[in-house]
Amino acid sequence: MVFYGAMYWGFFVVSIVVLLLTVNAFFPIRREPLSVISFALGWIPDELPIQVMLVDLIIALVFAHYGTFRHWPGWAGLALTAGSWVGLVRLAFIAQGAKGLVDEALAGAAMGPVEVEGFDPSPAWNYWWRLAIAVPLRWRAIRRIRNIDYWGDGISRHRLDILEPRGGPPRPGPVLVYIHGGGWVIGDKRQQGIPMMHELIQRGWVCVAINYRLSPKATWPDHIVDCKRAVAWVRAHIAEYGGDPEFIAISGGSAGGHLSSLLALTPNEPEWQPGFEDADTSVDACIPYYGVYDMTGDPAGSGAFGPGMLEMLERHVMKLPFESNREVFVQASPTDRVSSSAPPMMVFQGVNDTLVSVEVARSFVARLREVSESPVVYVELPRTQHAFDVLASIRCRHTSIGAVRFLEGMRARAAH
Repeated sequence: MVFYGAMYWGFFVVSIVVLLLTVNAFFPIRREPLSVISFALGWIPDELPIQVMLVDLIIALVFAHYGTFRHWPGWAGLALTAGSWVGLVRLAFIAQGAKGLVDEALAGAAMGPVEVEGFDPSPAWNYWWRLAIAVPLRWRAIRRIRNIDYWGDGISRHRLDILEPRGGPPRPGPVLVYIHGGGWVIGDKRQQGIPMMHELIQRGWVCVAINYRLSPKATWPDHIVDCKRAVAWVRAHIAEYGGDPEFIAISGGSAGGHLSSLLALTPNEPEWQPGFEDADTSVDACIPYYGVYDMTGDPAGSGAFGPGMLEMLERHVMKLPFESNREVFVQASPTDRVSSSAPPMMVFQGVNDTLVSVEVARSFVARLREVSESPVVYVELPRTQHAFDVLASIRCRHTSIGAVRFLEGMRARAAH
């Protein structure tokens, strides 16, 4: 009897937990420090709602086998489970709606619609089992050349990987450089941006995933210096690996979104190119995902983040107090580096992001559209958390195809 009592009360507790996780995906907590916990708990239900529902179904069947539904806690748990499933199905439909939002954003781009003649919108990874497991496993047709030293100084973080079609592209392929996120303190080139890069490689692109020095060992501007050095290496050497140095795009998520957009907006900045001042670090297009575009966190500006992140920047990244060194934080803010010569940009942002407010992206894009003479595309995704492009999810499939369309469109424009 004790065992069966534990089972039906256990199912009741599990049902409450799953319902709370689903509610959190819809209505995340934005107050520090709970915002980080809210992201961690909401990310999987938000990106993989069908998989969560299937796991929950299996759990319910196991409990049913032990007679859980003979008692009222079991039936109450089943009612809670039904509520969770309604929410999870709704999240799946919202994720599927990303396709329409991407199409709308490309059609309404500043400087005219982004159109690619003859573009095939079918994802290369449109296999049910890849979507089911959601882990972006590398295709056998893709080769990864690992740990190339882009500086020549032997520092372990000065390494990059080249991903290309096995056997090389049929012709020199356009290049994407990807910068990982992780709050400038963690992360690795093997972890992020994989679905988008795999999609590009299947279409003949060459992708480069880079590492850079991390804080607290590194101090700003070490991070951006490393990224620029990597781009300089790519421009000088990527032809040896089948890439076309005449078209180099850059992308990244979170801290990588900050670094990629800042790099794109500050080409050939001598202060951030010590010892390689003459190298060309310009890029032809940029796709930042949920980046920190305002490093000041100024509530009078975009209100980028709360005191917790600002304290982290002061103590571990900039290693300077903000109040007496405001200019350093401003110079590191992409929003304050926008100019008419900005390259084409496609900005992705989730509305439910609890780590970087949607207002950050809105402010950045508004500033870009005011002054940039290049196309600007903004995709704002409802009910979407941070890091939505990491897993091979329904939403990520649509945003990846949108990114490819944008890049192919910019390449076509550059060719004319």
